[in-house]
Amino acid sequence: MLRRLSSRATQGLAAFFSSGKKDENLICSPRINNEKRKTFDIDNSQESHTQHTIYFNPVVLFGSFISFAAIAFYVGVIIRILMLSNSATQLNGSTQTMNLSLSVATDWKNEKQLPPPTVIPGKEVPPTTYTFQHFPVEGSRTNYDLHLPRLDELDDVVSMTNEDDSSDDSSDDSSDDDEDDINDLVEGLHLPAGQHLLVDIKNVDPIFLNSEERLAEAMIQLVDESKLTLLSYHCHGLIPVGVSCAGVLLESHVAFHWPTEGVISMDLFTCGSGKLIPTLTSIQQLFGVKAANEDADDPMMMWSHKLRGFRKGFVPGGEYNHRLNPLDADLGLKYLVHTTMISRSLLLSDYYKSLEDDGSYESLHPEFFAPDHILLLDGIVQSTRYGDAPYHESIVHPAMITHPNPKRVAVIGGGEGATVREILKHSTLEKVVMIEIDGGVVNLSTKYLPEWQDCSSIAHHDGCAEWCFDDERADLRVEDALAYFNDNFGSSSISKASAEPDLQEQFDVLIMDCLDPNDDHPFAKVLYTDDGYVTSLYDALTDDGILVVQVGEAVNSRSPSDENGSFENRSTMIKMLDAIGFKSIHIYEESHCEFGAPWTTLIAFKDVETRKRWYRSPAAVELDLSRRILPTMVVRLLFATSMGQR
Repeated sequence: MLRRLSSRATQGLAAFFSSGKKDENLICSPRINNEKRKTFDIDNSQESHTQHTIYFNPVVLFGSFISFAAIAFYVGVIIRILMLSNSATQLNGSTQTMNLSLSVATDWKNEKQLPPPTVIPGKEVPPTTYTFQHFPVEGSRTNYDLHLPRLDELDDVVSMTNEDDSSDDSSDDSSDDDEDDINDLVEGLHLPAGQHLLVDIKNVDPIFLNSEERLAEAMIQLVDESKLTLLSYHCHGLIPVGVSCAGVLLESHVAFHWPTEGVISMDLFTCGSGKLIPTLTSIQQLFGVKAANEDADDPMMMWSHKLRGFRKGFVPGGEYNHRLNPLDADLGLKYLVHTTMISRSLLLSDYYKSLEDDGSYESLHPEFFAPDHILLLDGIVQSTRYGDAPYHESIVHPAMITHPNPKRVAVIGGGEGATVREILKHSTLEKVVMIEIDGGVVNLSTKYLPEWQDCSSIAHHDGCAEWCFDDERADLRVEDALAYFNDNFGSSSISKASAEPDLQEQFDVLIMDCLDPNDDHPFAKVLYTDDGYVTSLYDALTDDGILVVQVGEAVNSRSPSDENGSFENRSTMIKMLDAIGFKSIHIYEESHCEFGAPWTTLIAFKDVETRKRWYRSPAAVELDLSRRILPTMVVRLLFATSMGQR
């Protein structure tokens, strides 16, 4: 019908343009007949009017549209139902919001009862909701979910714990202080910054790593000792062996798993103000479980500490200042002792090869491939393995070799023992007194940094020992150096002279190897600016005595003057030494100490004649060193070998 209508219209237009009659018209007029049908008439000059009709049924058209829409809707609904039913067969459990005392999934065969999380007495826990959903997979054999009780039940638990604590009279004195510490931690729960501690331990007992109960107990104990709050935790027993656990903390999270046999990997993140580094000792004790067999190796722990978020040191549009966090490096070993391969650009594979006995260059010279050890105190670098010799030799030997005959030497600080080690190498020495306020640094260095206190190279001499503090000439005193010198050499010590004459003996060389002058610590300001203490140091020296003080980072072209910068304490001390009566004051630098910048040492002379020896030629200094320094075992063996060859 439509094709016929189009043909008729085309013929009519052709006839119209060919006739040339401008008065003829093409007329299209719609009409509606009595049967309500639509009619179109086409009129032209050559043919009479012809009627063509097209039929439209509105009911059928509307019904067809509704039918197709309904079919599409129901097909979509059926497909959606099929998809949801298929997903429901794969998921076990549904999302729930609750505060239950204990929730254990029943889809797994859990035959063990794990301990629930606990709350530190006195710590307020804000209202929380608990939501979980399980996705069973083939590699999981068990599943556990445990979380804190309801708020009302939690109050009962805390009150019962408080009653148990109150029954112990010995804890009454410290309960208030502990509660204050807890409240201080709670105040910093939601800081815009955090700390991330990553820990890896190997040689761990496989039986311990495969026990959900023991791992859960260790995690709960770690959280309690760290004064954190464990809201919930989740453990999965893996197939064939292994356990992975994750704990949700009020402060953030803790998680651990074992990627291979005998190894556990853990990460602990908090957004609170509490420090994470002290938890390393607890982690080592709780998770570093040695295997029961006799030939099992001791567990070894490595760790990394990262500062996260927005804090001091993060500048918008700038870079993070890594020097504000000395722990922000690659690998770590033990507490306060950091191990890294980064600073020496060494390969970890070369280090492992140096431990073998295969005759390779690395195994024959392991000292060249050992990782760097860094000793930190309150986050501040104190000493490094590769900077040990450059720093301690530079602070000791220039003064010792300049003095004509140093017999008595005092060391303030120097807890790692390396300063005493270098002093003991001088044959003129009769006594060295080391006054260290923190005995923990000495003990820690003895255990983890034995090379700092190793005097085995001179142990063959009379009175010497393999451990430096066992030397007959060494006198270690764990006490406050400020009080020691003020009491024995200050103005108030005159009345004590007859009572303690042995403490009144003056020193030929006095070395102050303690806090930096720019450290943000009240004790640092006293050490460098207290008039009575500095005067007692002057009085503690003999007439030709020498004072040596490490005075921090060297200045550069961009540094402000000490008076206007962070080294105001250094400037104050230099002025005080000059006013007290020292005849000559010098400052020299050492750039191999691995502190990130050249380090400066101050040396002050009470006598002008002693200062003259400071200006000797290098040849004269070398000759004096060869005569005074005790021959080491290595030099002795080399000398004996060369004489035998002759």
